[in-house]
Amino acid sequence: MIKRIFSGLLALVALAAVAFPSSAQEKIKVGYWTSGFSVGFGAVLEAGKFLQAQGLDPEFVKFSDVNGPTKALLTHSIDIAFAAPASGAFTLGVEKAPVEVILSTQVAEATFVAKDGSPLKGLSDLRGMKVGMSPVGSATYAIAAAVLKNNYGFSPSDFTPIPGNEGRLVQFLERGDIDAASLRAVTIASVPDLKLQVLGNMVDEWKRMTKTDTVPVLGVTIVHKDFAQAHPEAVVKFVRGMIATTEFGAAEPQNAADILRQAANLDAKDATAYARLWKQIYEARFEPADVATLKKMAEIFLEAKLVESPVPDSLFNPAPYQRAKQQ
Repeated sequence: MIKRIFSGLLALVALAAVAFPSSAQEKIKVGYWTSGFSVGFGAVLEAGKFLQAQGLDPEFVKFSDVNGPTKALLTHSIDIAFAAPASGAFTLGVEKAPVEVILSTQVAEATFVAKDGSPLKGLSDLRGMKVGMSPVGSATYAIAAAVLKNNYGFSPSDFTPIPGNEGRLVQFLERGDIDAASLRAVTIASVPDLKLQVLGNMVDEWKRMTKTDTVPVLGVTIVHKDFAQAHPEAVVKFVRGMIATTEFGAAEPQNAADILRQAANLDAKDATAYARLWKQIYEARFEPADVATLKKMAEIFLEAKLVESPVPDSLFNPAPYQRAKQQ
């Protein structure tokens, strides 16, 4: 079945096998969270053997805790985390941990919604309302609070954040326990029978706030400096594999859905909905504008007291991405 799914990739994999014989492949331990925003990408990255096609011999280490990969980096249990929370990366930077951010991988996309028929019509109507969202202290909450403050003049006390995972927030919304919620596109697509009205979009509000065309970042790739210094070419190969995976998911949504159905145990409907939203969720970039976005987010985190001191510029290293692009 997998061979059928990857019929379009067989030539590439075969060529890679010739160009990079097994004796020349570099070993690399790759960690990721097997839920939330990273599970779909991880399933496709593994099943598609995109890193092997670049000449790497990856060992995938999976974590049930979203912060597991960042903790594992510090103990050398893994070499690289491809979907670590940006918030965790900022904390490591403040603590001067020996790590570098080398790629932006997940978009902090979300849509503010209310039940159909609600008197709420836009984000300015959220004053005094109960709003379901990621917990206080999360990257998503910090971004949401920042756009409500800067675009609408809200202080943190002007609305009541109700924390919960996405499924729980949908239940709260259905029962009327909350007035509105910030939900990911995948979640909204998974509940087509729940009639919702859109109040605002996180990405659009971020662009309005920053007066740029860049998107807020939820997940990043972090590498341990020891590994990066000892295996610089392996890091560049890894970035190339990430770019290839991102492009595959965007260009081949049906094949990506087939992988998600098998490797991530999603039913056909959810897998298809997930794959169709690939372009909204995933990216593999580290252009100057992306670095500037992360620095802006770091300033927001500092203002919200989510980090104790400024995040150093040295945390961000775009060199592997630039080399990968050139090659």
